[in-house]
Amino acid sequence: MSEWAVLTIAMAAACAVVLTITVINHRRIGDDDDPSETPSVIEYMTMMIGVVYAIVLGLAIAGVWEARSASQESVRHEAQALHEVYARAEVYPADVRTRIRDDVDAYVSHVVNDEWPAMVETGSLTEQGTRLLEQVRRDVTDYVPKTDHEGQAYQPLVDQVAAADDARGARGQGIEATMPGVVWFGLITGAVVTVGLIFTLQIRRTSRELLLAGLFSALIAFLLFLIWDFDAPFGRGISATAAPFITLFPQILD
Repeated sequence: MSEWAVLTIAMAAACAVVLTITVINHRRIGDDDDPSETPSVIEYMTMMIGVVYAIVLGLAIAGVWEARSASQESVRHEAQALHEVYARAEVYPADVRTRIRDDVDAYVSHVVNDEWPAMVETGSLTEQGTRLLEQVRRDVTDYVPKTDHEGQAYQPLVDQVAAADDARGARGQGIEATMPGVVWFGLITGAVVTVGLIFTLQIRRTSRELLLAGLFSALIAFLLFLIWDFDAPFGRGISATAAPFITLFPQILD
């Protein structure tokens, strides 16, 4: 059974139970009952729905912001690992050092100039980026150290390439949206219900009440937009950037 079927059954069952109890309770009430002696449920339900929806919105915003921050952190780790490879290659002979650094620059340049736009458009990493990083790995692992100093630098270089590869994988996993469809269904449905409850209250056509109703509706729309914008860590306005690469490898801009 799909999650949508389970959700539909659960919501229908909850509504059916509440309505059944209400109808049975109403039939047991005598003719002499005075409804004015009990408080109206409208204000209470309006308040509770608003509170529950505010909690849901807060959790959703926190979730997408955390995913965005994790994506930006993976970019920083990848850039830092490659920077370590670039710097630690200093102990190798000039030809090996130059080859490693040129291939690191080629990979970083591809990530910033080609792969980043491709991530936004296609939602995936490029095969060229994978090949360029593999070339960096071969440059590091294929060289046989000639001295003790080079031997001491060999394993840290291999580890940093592995760290860059791992961070690249995390970056690829963070491209897709993090909020599942069922959560969006709940957010949009909750927004409609919460805003719709405004019309159950006695709102008059005064400027103050109309202004408050408009601001409340605009706030709900803004928060939903904020969640949608954060939901794609690499693809929308407030997204993770390639700034760590540019900061650590300014030569790729030359």
